[in-house]
Amino acid sequence: MPKIIGGSLNEHRARVRARVFDALRRQLYERGFEAVTLASVAAEADVGRTAIYNHFPDKEHLLVAFVEQEAAHYVDRLNEALAAAGDPVERLATFVRLQLHALAGYHLPPGGTLASALAPSTYRRVAAHADPITERLREILAEGMRTGRLPEQDPDIVVPMISGALAARQVVDVPPERLGQAIDSAVRFVLCAVGAKTADTGR
Repeated sequence: MPKIIGGSLNEHRARVRARVFDALRRQLYERGFEAVTLASVAAEADVGRTAIYNHFPDKEHLLVAFVEQEAAHYVDRLNEALAAAGDPVERLATFVRLQLHALAGYHLPPGGTLASALAPSTYRRVAAHADPITERLREILAEGMRTGRLPEQDPDIVVPMISGALAARQVVDVPPERLGQAIDSAVRFVLCAVGAKTADTGR
């Protein structure tokens, strides 16, 4: 019988998943998804090859479970930070900062690579985890327009433009000592692009 890690079966499963996800994260960064195998993840996580199949039947299911957990944790942090921000402009600045800090510290293979490596249904499940984040951005913009802090504009145009800007790796691919300055510049750019009325601009 396999050794149980922790005081209960639920705790054992949670710890195994945490070790597997840590191993997957490292291998995604180092190798890319196409080179990842369940066997390589199991070996790095010190989990038996048979045991890992009890949790994940294949590496696509593993990736979806990993993305679900990472996205849920990020949305929790995002909601907490946005709740503490004072007004729509501050919330938009907070959103931009969090997105870019996440981009700087977290690297999945580019969307095009995933799209070609995964079955279409699996890729749609992975991509769908951006939906709650995009919805927060829409809510911020709607509140900004409702309160007069932002000019009226079409969210269907503005949201994908902001999202595209915040997905540009060039913004955060800088030496660590310059990351804060780069993110500050990106925040000013986005606020200016949407016509935010701030103390700096006086508009």
